[in-house]
Amino acid sequence: MQKERTRLMMLFIILLSFTSCSVVEGIFKAGIGVGIFMVIVVIVIIVFIISKIFGKK
Repeated sequence: MQKERTRLMMLFIILLSFTSCSVVEGIFKAGIGVGIFMVIVVIVIIVFIISKIFGKK
């Protein structure tokens, strides 16, 4: 339980350390193609999670 809590706390700290500006800057440095690919992957993951939550059991 303590190990899981530590992992969640580290993830939370990492997420807080990234600002939206630095994320956008990184996307444009990597290229617009990679940015579009990342957006599509995130959308697919969100749709997958929603379909699992509201899907037939």
